[in-house]
Amino acid sequence: MKHGKHYVDSVKLYDKAKQYDLAEAVNLVKQTAKAKFDETIGLSVRLGVDPRHADQQVRGAVVLPHGTGKKVRVLVFCKADKEAEAQAAGADFIGADEMVAKIQEGWLDFDVAVATPDMMGMVGRVARILGPRGLMPNPKSGTVTTDITKAINDIKAGKVEYRVDRSSIINVPVGKASFSEEQLSANISALMDAIVKAKPSAAKGTYLRSITVSSTMGPGIKLNAPQFM
Repeated sequence: MKHGKHYVDSVKLYDKAKQYDLAEAVNLVKQTAKAKFDETIGLSVRLGVDPRHADQQVRGAVVLPHGTGKKVRVLVFCKADKEAEAQAAGADFIGADEMVAKIQEGWLDFDVAVATPDMMGMVGRVARILGPRGLMPNPKSGTVTTDITKAINDIKAGKVEYRVDRSSIINVPVGKASFSEEQLSANISALMDAIVKAKPSAAKGTYLRSITVSSTMGPGIKLNAPQFM
């Protein structure tokens, strides 16, 4: 793969073989974010788990102290008696059968879906569409709840979901290149605390295999994993 000039210049700023402490890694990732737009900063964590086994799944949600820097569009599945609460809390889309029908027709212009428990039977009709895209409401992530206000407030404040994929990797956005180093460090620390606490009892050996932080167009910078344990 041939990389552009900005990427090539960025690679010269750090040692690809070195694992950095958090503060230094964040400083470097901001230096390597050279695009003309506000790049997203993402964290990739490779875990020592086998996600093929149910007792080694790692998933959850955490509210990042400084948010992600992205405006999140929230869809709420609820009955009429909850619509006013959802609207007051700032939901972008609210509905029931009509929203399920729109999704079946191909509409997916939202980032997070929240549902009250009594709606999950209806939402299940589009589970095959929402599930693979990470949009299916789930009790473990707090998106299946009777407390619609809290769910929406958390999401709008910077709540992100994390879930290990089939390659045993978790990928989560932790902010923007325009964030201060302190804001990015706080967000990464909050996410890593949550991932460490979510360690399955069935996981054996080294849990945090590798951690990499990068900007949208920049190279990956390795973090020293033991600092988070």
